[in-house]
Order: sequence, then structure tokens, then C-alpha cells
Amino acid sequence: MSGLPADAAAVRALLAGVADPESGRPLTEMDQVRSLTADATSIAVSVGLTTHSAVLWAATRARIEELLRSRFPTVPAVTVEIVPHDRPPGKLGQIGLEAKSVIAVGSGKGGVGKSTIAASIAIGLARAGSRVGLLDADVYGPSVPHLLGLEGRPQIENGKILPQVLDVGRQRLPVMSMGFLVPAGEAVVWRGPMLHGAITQMLRDTLWGPLDYLVIDMPPGTGDIALTLSQVLPLTGAVVVCTPQDVALLDATKAIAMFRKVNIPLLGMVENMAFFVCPDTGKRYDIFGSGGAKRTAQELEIPFLGELPIQIPIREHGDAGRTAANYDDPQARPYLEAICSRLVGTLAAASAARPPLPSLPVL
Repeated sequence: MSGLPADAAAVRALLAGVADPESGRPLTEMDQVRSLTADATSIAVSVGLTTHSAVLWAATRARIEELLRSRFPTVPAVTVEIVPHDRPPGKLGQIGLEAKSVIAVGSGKGGVGKSTIAASIAIGLARAGSRVGLLDADVYGPSVPHLLGLEGRPQIENGKILPQVLDVGRQRLPVMSMGFLVPAGEAVVWRGPMLHGAITQMLRDTLWGPLDYLVIDMPPGTGDIALTLSQVLPLTGAVVVCTPQDVALLDATKAIAMFRKVNIPLLGMVENMAFFVCPDTGKRYDIFGSGGAKRTAQELEIPFLGELPIQIPIREHGDAGRTAANYDDPQARPYLEAICSRLVGTLAAASAARPPLPSLPVL
């Protein structure tokens, strides 16, 4: 196959068919093709992508390389570089939160590992290079501080609450939780209006800084918090966590119905405690059943983001306040990274499916 001649115009025309993962617009329309050289011996392209899609940078680079090699097979050297492209977030909702995507992580019942998944998603996105905040909105049972090994009352500066911060490599992850405000072991006994005020205050008054993502760990079940969030903030969508057994799936289905009732899009389902592999024999045990969340996601036409098996290190890291260490574990990391990648991929697909913005008139 001889292929087409490689020149800058032909390469740019090919890149016009590649969408920016965040906006869904062609890379060539958004001034994201930073440099481009092409001749019979080499093609070199530099593409700018935002940190919102940091999880997808490697996949996007590989896709562009594949397109170029397929279209220009006689060119021996093809180089694609991804560089940061700055696109600040706007202000969202009544509270003016500076964030691009707000993702609620919920479940139909407690005990399914929802907080572990919420914290792991936030950590995974931040490790990839995105700017992420984590809000523990599980007012009655805040567990994020323990999972992350954070403690102490937050400080106030110029009327703003300074969140606790977790270092996760490339980025610093600001975290806010009712667990920082209420003494350990003390119960929170509040009705709806007080819950509404507390959640609104933590969202509005915390000094988050500009964010690509705010991940919100929701209380289990179908309570007032989802309604509060839908009123004060335009949520990008929700992730529902469940375990494989039927009773958990029934409750997860109710949570999905709740999110749909308050017009919060469903971004996907995660199946936690999906199976157990005995470290001594390598034999797999489906302790709580198998594949229930995946089947439910297919039936309800919701993306399935992935599964996380029962692993002793995950439990040990959570108990020790070192949930971030799950990404250093070669057994846990692939499952967690896959969940993050599919989540951002779902957002990218939704952006690409939106109707194109009208062209601005030429003055």
C-alpha cells in the first residue's frame, strides 16, 4: 500500500477528525494543534490537551499515531507529543464553584465500598494530572478522612475554609468532610434543612481553587443530599457503586431511579467486591455472585465502568488511612485505573455526541 503523500495540509485534515476529549470539538478548531511538520520521511505533531482529560492523554496520543501510520504507511518516522492546553473552568450554579465536572458517587445501601471507590476515583484522576477536589457529603457516616489518613479541624482564612490536602504525586488533592468538623464518635442528628445548609456551606465556602473535577461521596440510600445538590449545583453525573448480590442490586436500582428523578445523568456503575482470588491457590471465588452490576447496567442502558475484586491489601490500606497506596499495588492498580479511564471516556463520548456549537459570524 503506497498511501497518501504526507504534507502538513493532509495531516491537518486528518487531525480535523479527532475530537478534543473535553470539549468534543475538533482539535483543529480549538487551536490545539501546536506544531506540525510533515514530509516523505517524518511526521511530527504536537497536540495540546487539557488536564481535564489527563487520564486519556496516552490513549489519545496512541490513537493519533495509529491514524497517521494508517493513512501514511510509507513515512518511517511518526512522532506525536501531548502538551498541556490551558482552559480554565467557569463558575457553576448558585455557589459559583470553579469546576468543569462534578461527579457524585452514590449507592443504594451502605457497606458496598462507596467511599473507597469515591476516594479512589479522586486519587486516580489527580495522579493522572487532573485538578481534583473530594467532598465527603456522607454527613451521617463520614469515612473519607479515615480512608485518607487526614485529621484535624480546617482553618478559616478570609472567610474561606481551607481544606485538608492529600499529596498524590503530580497534584495535591483538597478534601473537605463533616468528619473534620464533628468529633470522632459523635453522631450527627440533623433534619433536611440543616443537611442542606451544611452541604451548601462546604461547597460554597471551601477554598477549592479551580478544579477539573469535584468528586462527591454521597450518603448511601435515597435521601435529601441528592436533592440539595441538584438544586445548588449542575452535576455532570453520578456513579453508582454496588456489589454483585441481588439485594444490593435492588437497592442500586433504587439509587439509579433517584438520580434520574432529580435529572442527574448516570455516568456508570462500578461493581465492588466482584470476586476473590485465593493468594495460595489462585482459585477464583464469586463470594457475592458474579457480574450482577454489569448485567444491571446493560439492562438500564448505563455504562459499566468496571469491577474491583476483594483484595486484602485494599482493606489493609483503607484501615491504615493509606487508600492512595492502592495505586502502588500491582494487583489493585489496573482495576482502579480502568475505572477512571472509562469514566473520563464516558464524559468524552458525551461531549463528542453533543450538537456542534454554531460558528461565529465573520465580522
